[in-house]
Amino acid sequence: MNMNNETACVHGAQLFEPVTGAISVPIYQTAPFRHAELGKSTGFDYSRSENPTRKALEQTVALLEHGAYGLAFATGMGAVSAIIKLFPPEAEGAGKKTHCIISEDLYGGTYRLFSEYYAQYGYAFSWVDTSRFSAIEAALRPETKVLFIETPSNPMMKVTDIRACADCIHQTGGYLIVDNTFLTPYFQNPLDLGADFVIHSGSKYLAGHNDTLSGFIVHSNTAFAEPLLKIQRSEGATLSPFDAWLTLRGIKTLSVRMEKHQTNGRRVAAWLQGHPAVEKVFYTGSSDHPQFALSQKQARGHNGMVSFYLKEARMIPSILSNIKLVLFAESLGGVESLITYPLIQTHDAIPEAMRRSTGVNEKLLRLSVGIENPDDIIADLDAAMR
Repeated sequence: MNMNNETACVHGAQLFEPVTGAISVPIYQTAPFRHAELGKSTGFDYSRSENPTRKALEQTVALLEHGAYGLAFATGMGAVSAIIKLFPPEAEGAGKKTHCIISEDLYGGTYRLFSEYYAQYGYAFSWVDTSRFSAIEAALRPETKVLFIETPSNPMMKVTDIRACADCIHQTGGYLIVDNTFLTPYFQNPLDLGADFVIHSGSKYLAGHNDTLSGFIVHSNTAFAEPLLKIQRSEGATLSPFDAWLTLRGIKTLSVRMEKHQTNGRRVAAWLQGHPAVEKVFYTGSSDHPQFALSQKQARGHNGMVSFYLKEARMIPSILSNIKLVLFAESLGGVESLITYPLIQTHDAIPEAMRRSTGVNEKLLRLSVGIENPDDIIADLDAAMR
């Protein structure tokens, strides 16, 4: 059945549970499944390998991302860790380390995973401002197998041209991985633009209620279907049935939430731009954003993520101590508005020189605008900033 975005979010890949007719996918909270006889299985043996609740979620996320295969992990970092293992540390026939080009402006946990762990296993990483296509071209090597981008980026909201990246890396025989956490499949579908893999921290906008963790990989490459499934099952970082159900429930309201996040994000970004204490605002939905035209071209909308510089860093402790409605916390994408200080929270693992080159400094705050009344959000920020 062909469904538009709003309908697909509500109904997912499974309109109802076929045995009982349950509208809500049941939580199959079990580890093993009974076999009727030797050599006969229902298709479910052990929940680490396969679980009906998780499978319904994986099919739903694949449907939304226009992919053939979906895999759900316990966290977004579990998904990132799994996907890099598709590529051997040594480039085939090159006698050199497999080279990966990574967006330099991205979640600090991803940087830590690659630089502190996978680098020691033989991978080579180049950290590049992928919003500048010339920088990607300059970083390419014969042994480059992976181009990994976040777009929009975290926390500076830079936008990378997905189609151009796909065309570029495919010419060298490599693969494009796009972290689509910030826009979700409701607003952006990287596979349609040539990406090979899409990953998500489902803990953010997909689940949307700041109450669960999850991660996803979506792709359409048959050659990678079994290897990725084997990695997922072998490592065991699969999503639990209850967390799968929570994420499924969250996705049902994804369309209405993303529209509200976008509306509120625009309001709050515009207010911050006119505030005397604010030096600069970073929001992809603002017409003065450097890549606004690109956003309009490759995405159907924006989100509630707004970063901004204060004119004076000394205001930061007071603001974070005096906000009441907006909560001082590290995550994003939930119904509640959250504010984060990237320098010491989400990006503390990134070396200082790299942080500063990307713009993450002592004056930066990142705001995840929730779905509350925007006047209340603005009033709370205004009171704290005064």
